[in-house]
Amino acid sequence: MQKLSIFDRQFQPAATAAQETPAAKKDSLSVVDNRTGKTYELPIKDGAINATDLGKIKDAQGEVTRSYDPAYMNTVACISKISYIDGDKGILEYRGIPIAQLAEKSSFLETAFLVIFGELPNPKQLKTFTKKVMTHSSYHDGLEKFISAFRHDSHPMGMMSTLMAAMSTFYPEANPAYVGANIYKDKKERNKHIYRILGSAPAIAAACYRHKLGLPLNKPNENLGYVENFLFMMDKHVTDTDYKPHPSITKALEILFILHAEHELNCSTAAIRHMSSSQSDIYTSLAGAITALYGPRHGGANEAVLRMLEQIGSKDKIPQFIQDVKDRKKLLMGFGHRVYKNYDPRAVIVKRTAEEVFSIVGKEPMIEIAMELERIALSDEYFIKRKLYPNVDFYSGVIYKALGIPTEFFTVLFTLPRIAGWLAHWYEFLDDPVNNIVRPRQIYKGYTKRDYVPMDQRKTDSQYDLEYTIETHDLRREASYDYQKTQHKKQ
Repeated sequence: MQKLSIFDRQFQPAATAAQETPAAKKDSLSVVDNRTGKTYELPIKDGAINATDLGKIKDAQGEVTRSYDPAYMNTVACISKISYIDGDKGILEYRGIPIAQLAEKSSFLETAFLVIFGELPNPKQLKTFTKKVMTHSSYHDGLEKFISAFRHDSHPMGMMSTLMAAMSTFYPEANPAYVGANIYKDKKERNKHIYRILGSAPAIAAACYRHKLGLPLNKPNENLGYVENFLFMMDKHVTDTDYKPHPSITKALEILFILHAEHELNCSTAAIRHMSSSQSDIYTSLAGAITALYGPRHGGANEAVLRMLEQIGSKDKIPQFIQDVKDRKKLLMGFGHRVYKNYDPRAVIVKRTAEEVFSIVGKEPMIEIAMELERIALSDEYFIKRKLYPNVDFYSGVIYKALGIPTEFFTVLFTLPRIAGWLAHWYEFLDDPVNNIVRPRQIYKGYTKRDYVPMDQRKTDSQYDLEYTIETHDLRREASYDYQKTQHKKQ
């Protein structure tokens, strides 16, 4: 309640002298419409006004007033109890527990239980949850054909999204499109999908990794830990008889999984709530969230960090790169955050983890570039003034590079833990009494009513550029077509 009251004060109008006494204060916002002279009082609850209340405000023609916020910069789309962020103070909590405590003391599956169900499990609950998840660590055999059909150079995130969507076709008895939306009201039914998805996701990710490298796929080992089993499926060689991942590398990845498990209502999490509102099945909804995470503005940011470091090339070129950033010629990836206006609390933990990883596998030139870039940026007044601190993407990308993970696979390592957060929001959304289908409005600025024009009366010139980039393998074919057109005109 303390956090909500702080939030309330943030959104309340500034008090005047007449409002200083407690009796004069109201949880409302007074609005004067200068177009009509009318005054409206909009209730404030939990620090926000209800956008539908703006419908009471109409112009002289009776048109309602709407809020315009295309990127949801100041729009609240749900009431949630899953995670809390204070961007100004650099705070991140899962169900009230600070992220630093979880990274130090918890495991990923324990954190997943906390995020999804709301409380830390007791020993019996954690043992049952772990067993249920690990016994689902194999995916449906039907996915094998999908995996083998992908090109060797397919992006792993494209594969992950496709394979997750394909899973819905193997379980029609649990698809709302077949059996009705009430199927998910049964919490035992929900839990079945939670165990299946959490369990099989690492196997699917490992299969994407092995397929891309042209290696045979490994079966899971249910006797290993969750993260340990994932690394086992990625790295076990066909000749290995008793392979087990390095415990410190396993621990480092486990910490990264905990840090990435949940992060409030970001783009991909909003996407799964959006799709769940139409009562689509959980697998298809997750595929949409994975697709949202795929983009370089979101989960692909740590991949973009490594692309940036590759472009810099060497430490001696960093000063020029920094100047190019200031001149807006280049983008500095991995610094700053949409929410955090202070140091990303996850970045502090990941930086420590990075040093532990380097002590095991060493540093390569790319890592040296990253560390030097961080040092210069943190001492430059330009970045300090703009509060552009390294974020979790910067350090996690550096760790993955040090561990020999291909750059295009970075976002998959973001996806696996974030599935826990997506499932938590799916679970919460299903129980939310206000879970109507999402249907935003638009401001229309196109043509007003006009008549259809017959083909022979239309203008021959077009304002639209219909040219396109010709694929290299089509150059000969296009040249042949152009030649034929020229010859046809001569005849």
